[in-house]
Amino acid sequence: MTQSLLEIKDLSVYFDVPEGVARAVDGVSFNVLPGETLALVGESGCGKSVTSMSILGLIPSPPGRIERGRIIYSGRNLLEEKEEHLRRIRGNEISMIFQEPMTSLNPVLSIGRQVAEPLMVHRGLSREDATAEALSWLERVRIPAAAKRLEDYPHQLSGGMRQRVMIAMALVCQPRLLIADEPTTALDVTIQAQVLTLMHSLKEELGMALMLITHDLGVVAQVARRVVVMYAGQVVEEAPVADIFDNPFHPYTQGLLRSMPRLGQNKGRLAEIPGTVPVLTETIAGCRFAPRCAHQFDRCRIEAPPLFEIADGRRARCWLKRYPDRRKAHV
Repeated sequence: MTQSLLEIKDLSVYFDVPEGVARAVDGVSFNVLPGETLALVGESGCGKSVTSMSILGLIPSPPGRIERGRIIYSGRNLLEEKEEHLRRIRGNEISMIFQEPMTSLNPVLSIGRQVAEPLMVHRGLSREDATAEALSWLERVRIPAAAKRLEDYPHQLSGGMRQRVMIAMALVCQPRLLIADEPTTALDVTIQAQVLTLMHSLKEELGMALMLITHDLGVVAQVARRVVVMYAGQVVEEAPVADIFDNPFHPYTQGLLRSMPRLGQNKGRLAEIPGTVPVLTETIAGCRFAPRCAHQFDRCRIEAPPLFEIADGRRARCWLKRYPDRRKAHV
């Protein structure tokens, strides 16, 4: 069995807010294998970004705190490491591309300076050598007239070009794991496809693992090998990508797939999941999806289901595993 590159075990991240304690991530467990592409999927507020930021020690404290859990990388629990050790890993062995490059890039530093900086910090390169390497990476991410762009500032680039700069910054030290948090959200469809193709080709070239965070199942179908579906701070399903699309088990995953627009099939209103996500500051007795689920029954409302093994490589947090006769025909 292949050893995991990264393993998250029972991770819980809470935030102290005026309304109480928000359990943004509550008992999340999954792993990332060397060289694979894992997609972390779910609607906004389900805990995807908080999980990813916990890996790199980026949770602001206060108001956030790691309540419990372990994040194992190279045999060491990152939650127990000192900040100095995390700084050596962050941007060097594990890199991250954030949702909006305009807010992630420094507006007062040139593009060349920002791409070169990780090489100076982590590899000890001189500014001249780091700038030369930065130019090489700007060319690899296919930025036109890359040499001229070295002296440009973020506001002088388009959204697609800024995202390519973020990819260059993340990959310049050739990390073992790249975390991409909604990397195509603010881009139009054509540029999205270009950025995804670029990320995939560089991933294959470098042999690194990719953890892709998204709510777009179309993106998942293009690039992922395995999918982890999150809802209200918990993992509700995990499966190979083909199983997620061909035979989703959890009612939430089924709802996400039904709500996808399909060419030539949607002549009216798109299917939607009724109701709203639960308030994470409130105590939830049963299944967090039960109030919105067409298959829910008494046990769903009073007892939270564990993460059941459905099959080899498949898990789902649903009582239907134990009581399959309760599944109703979809209407």
